[in-house]
Amino acid sequence: MDVEIATSLEAVTPAAWNALVPAGDPFLRHEFLVAAERHGCVTAETGWTPRHLLLRKDGHLIGAMPLYLRTDSWGEFVFDWSWAQAWQRLGLPYYPKLTSAVPFTPATGARLLVHPQAADRACCRAALLEAALTQARTLGVSSLHVLFPSEDELSLARDQGLLLRQDTQFHWQHAGEENFDGYLARFSSAKRKKIRRERRRVQEQGIRHVVRDGRAMTDELWEVAWGFSARTFLRRGRPPYLSLEFFREIGRSMGEQVVVILAEVQDTPIAGAIFFRSDDTLYGRYWGALDDFHSLHFETCYYQGIEYCLAEGLRRFEPGTQGEHKVARGFLPVATGSAHWIADPRLRAAVADYLERERSHVQHYMDEVEAHSPYRRESAPAP
Repeated sequence: MDVEIATSLEAVTPAAWNALVPAGDPFLRHEFLVAAERHGCVTAETGWTPRHLLLRKDGHLIGAMPLYLRTDSWGEFVFDWSWAQAWQRLGLPYYPKLTSAVPFTPATGARLLVHPQAADRACCRAALLEAALTQARTLGVSSLHVLFPSEDELSLARDQGLLLRQDTQFHWQHAGEENFDGYLARFSSAKRKKIRRERRRVQEQGIRHVVRDGRAMTDELWEVAWGFSARTFLRRGRPPYLSLEFFREIGRSMGEQVVVILAEVQDTPIAGAIFFRSDDTLYGRYWGALDDFHSLHFETCYYQGIEYCLAEGLRRFEPGTQGEHKVARGFLPVATGSAHWIADPRLRAAVADYLERERSHVQHYMDEVEAHSPYRRESAPAP
C-alpha cells in the first residue's frame, strides 16, 4: 500500500472519495469538504492547511484520512488553548499542529476512512494512523490530534500510544414516540408545562416555521438564512466559519442532507437555523435572528428539530456543543472522545496526568447533569 498527501481534495474524484465515506455521513462527503476549500473557509489563511492522507493499492484509492496542518485551534471544539499556553510558558511552539477532523464540525464519525470492500480494513486503518504519526514526526509539529473519531478508532489510537480525552455533549434520543405530545408525555409535569408555555409564547407572537431542504433553497433564501447565522457570529466577535457561497454550493450538491428551518411573521423571515442530516441523525449547526424574540431560540433550534426527527424517523438529534439549558428540553449528556499524540516526552507526561484528572471531572459532571433530567424516572431513555 502507498500513502500520498493531497493538499486539496480537488485532486480526488468525488466518486473515489465518497466510496470510502460511511453511508449517510454528510460532513465527510467530498462535496462538503471541497466546498469548504473552494470558497476559502479552509485555507492556510484561516488556519486550516489540507494535508489529507490517501491510501492506495495498485493505484486504487482504498483509504483516506482528512488531515490539516493547524496554526490555531478555532473551529475544533476540543479545547486545547490551555495546552498552547503551557507550551508557550516553556518557550516551545504549540503551533503548527496536525489535526484530523471535519472543520468546524463537532460531530462524531469516522476519521480513518477505508473502502468497505478492502481486504483487510483493520490493517488499512492502522496504516493510515501510522502515516499520520509519521507526518507529525517529519513535519516536526508539537502534536497530532484526532477529534471526534468513532469508538473503534479511539481504541486503535490508544493501542498506538495516543492519549485519550473525554468530553460531553447533549443529545436527544428517539424513544419510540409518534409525535411531540408523546415526547412531552415522558416529562415531569412541571417540565412539560414549561415547554408548552415556551411554545405558546412563540405562537402568540404570530411566528410560524417553514422547513426546507437544501434543494428548495434559492440564492436569495440562502442569503437570508446565512445572514441570520452571521449575525450570531459577529455578535460574539468572530466572522462566520463558513461562507454564503459555501452554503449555496452544498445546497445544490448535497441538498438532500441540508435542512433549513426559517421562522416567519407574515411570510417574512425573522430567524433561522441551519441543520445537516444523515440517515438516522439530525445535526444542529447555525442559528440567528433579527431581534430577541421570547423563546424563539428554543423553538427553532430544539423543538422544531425534534419534530423533524419524529416526522422523518431519525433516532438521534445532536444540536451542537455545550449548553446545559438543553437538558431541561430533553437533551441528555453523551460522552465524546478525542485522541492526542504529544511529541515532547515531558509535556506528554503532563498532558496524560491532566487528562486523567479531567476524565474524572467530566464523568462527575455528566452524573450531576443526569440527575437533573426532565424525564419521569420510569420513562427516562436508556443511556
